[in-house]
Amino acid sequence: MARKPYRAVANIDPQALEAFRAGIRRRYSDEQILEALRASAERLGRSPTMKEFGSDPEAEMHPQTVIEHFGSWNAAKRAAGLMPRRFATREELVEQLRRLGEEVGRTPTAQDIRSRRGTMPSASLYWHTFGSLSTALREAGFDVAVGEERLERALAQGAALARRLGRLPKFGDWQEARRADPSMLTEWQVYRLFDARRGAWATFQYLVRERLLDEGSTVEADGAVR
Repeated sequence: MARKPYRAVANIDPQALEAFRAGIRRRYSDEQILEALRASAERLGRSPTMKEFGSDPEAEMHPQTVIEHFGSWNAAKRAAGLMPRRFATREELVEQLRRLGEEVGRTPTAQDIRSRRGTMPSASLYWHTFGSLSTALREAGFDVAVGEERLERALAQGAALARRLGRLPKFGDWQEARRADPSMLTEWQVYRLFDARRGAWATFQYLVRERLLDEGSTVEADGAVR
């Protein structure tokens, strides 16, 4: 059985309510609202949720005012150039990569994505949606070299192994894991990704750490993974 509306709500004059809402909308221009969203994202370091925006002491308007102007919270964030934290479609993710490629004038990298935190979807979202960043880049029309694809695979395997071990994998850890799982790249294939030069494995561990951080893990100075 549907609940009857409260008397105070039922007695609202629809025309008076709409006039009130229109007055609120006129207090801010669309561009003022979009600038407020961008400024809040800059302060937070990420695209704000309604709750975060409402709690931002420097944001001048209520989240509902934003919705009144643009129809929905995510529509407002898209208009501001901010990717919604959730509900990004595959097509939207691909389009964001294309725009980034136009901006940097080359095939975008994971670092390019990370450096635009708040205005780009996270690199981990691309990995979870497409299976790898290389796959996402190819879908966006970029020519991805085989070596880059192999590095992407190595980093995904390295991050998975680090989470199992609770620390960044050492060369010997990789050898042991490879014996148990032949689908993994060999330790020497990983090593050669960095021209087998001195410090190659430490470079690989650094990139694995960056991947883990991007996916929300905590990596201590000693390499422990939380």
